[in-house]
Amino acid sequence: MTTILFIGAILLLVIFGMLLKVQSMVDVVRGSFSKRAGFSNQVNAVLFLIFLIVGLGLFYWITVDSRQYYLPEAASEHGPKIDNQFWTTMIIITIVFVGTHLLLFTFPYLYQFKESRKATFFPDNHKLEFVWTIIPAIVLTILVLGGFKVWSEVTSPAPANHISFEIVGKQFNWMLRYPGKDGILGKHNFRKIDATNTLGIDFTDKNALDDFMPGEIHIPVGIPVKFNIRSRDVLHSVFAIHFRQKMDAVPGMPTSFWFTPTKTTADMRAETGNPNFTYEIACTEVCGAGHFGMKSKIVVDEPEDYAKWLETQQSFLSQNPDYIKDVPENLRSLAEQQLPKQAATDSATVVKAAASIQ
Repeated sequence: MTTILFIGAILLLVIFGMLLKVQSMVDVVRGSFSKRAGFSNQVNAVLFLIFLIVGLGLFYWITVDSRQYYLPEAASEHGPKIDNQFWTTMIIITIVFVGTHLLLFTFPYLYQFKESRKATFFPDNHKLEFVWTIIPAIVLTILVLGGFKVWSEVTSPAPANHISFEIVGKQFNWMLRYPGKDGILGKHNFRKIDATNTLGIDFTDKNALDDFMPGEIHIPVGIPVKFNIRSRDVLHSVFAIHFRQKMDAVPGMPTSFWFTPTKTTADMRAETGNPNFTYEIACTEVCGAGHFGMKSKIVVDEPEDYAKWLETQQSFLSQNPDYIKDVPENLRSLAEQQLPKQAATDSATVVKAAASIQ
C-alpha cells in the first residue's frame, strides 16, 4: 500500500509539472512570452515552502519515532560523558541543519522574481564572511577540545587495581582467556595454535599455567576492567554498546580498552523490566559471511559473585593434561599442581614415554 501511494504521489507531481509546461506554451501562443517570469515562477516559490514544511515535519516524525533505536542507557562510569558529548554535538548540528534549511527554502519564496523589484548586487561582504567563518571555528574548537578531554580519559592507562582478560576474534566467534590466581595473563605464541589450544597459550611461561578459557565474559561491578584485544585472522571490532566502548581487533597488533561497569546484569534487568536482558559485545567490522552472528555474552556480577565464579573455573592445563609435555622441566612441578592427582600421574607417564621415544 505504501509503495502504491508513493508511486501515485510521484505521478501527480509529474502531471502537475506537465500542466505547468502546457501553461507556459499557452503563454507563448498568446504572445505573453515577453514576460521575464510567468505563473510557474510563483508556483515554484510556493513549492519551496511546501517542501520545507513537509520535509521538517518528516524530520521531526522520524526523530521521535526512532527513539527506540537510540543508544541504550550507559552502564559504565565514562558512559554519561560520552553521551553528553554526543548529544551536545547532535543539538548543535540540528540547530544548524534546521536554520540552514529555513533560509534555503524561504529565501526563494520571499525573494522570488518580481518585475517591480530590482536586486542589489555586491561581489563580497568581509564582515559577513568573517562572522560565518569565526563562529563555526569557535564552536568546532569547543567540540573538539571537549571530545579530546573525554577521549583522553577513556584511553588513559587502566588503574592499578584493574582486572584484565584477553578477547580474541576469529571468523566467526570470540575466544576468551582469563589469568588464574596469579592475576597475570601468560604469553601466547601463534606457533602453538592447534585444534585445542586455539589461542596458542605458551606453556613455557609460568604465568600461563593457570590461565583458563571460559565460555562467556564475567566482570565485577565497580572495578576497572581491561579488555586485551587481538585477532587471529582478519580485522574484527569489539563493540560493547552499553559500556560505550569500541576497539578494532587487528591481526598482529594488540589493542585494548578499559572501563568501570556501574550496573550489574541483575540491575539492568530490573531497570528495563526485561528478565532476559543480557549485556553483549558484537563485531562491528564486516569480517565475512558469518559476521552477523559474531557475538559474546557479558555478565556483570557483584564482586563476591565474581569471586565465586572465578573459584569454579578450571585452568586450560587441568582440562587438557596432555599439554604438560610442552611445559619445560623447570616448571613441570608447578604445572602438575594444576592437574588432578590421577591426571598428574598419567601426564608424568606420558612425559616419560615421550622422552624414551626421543
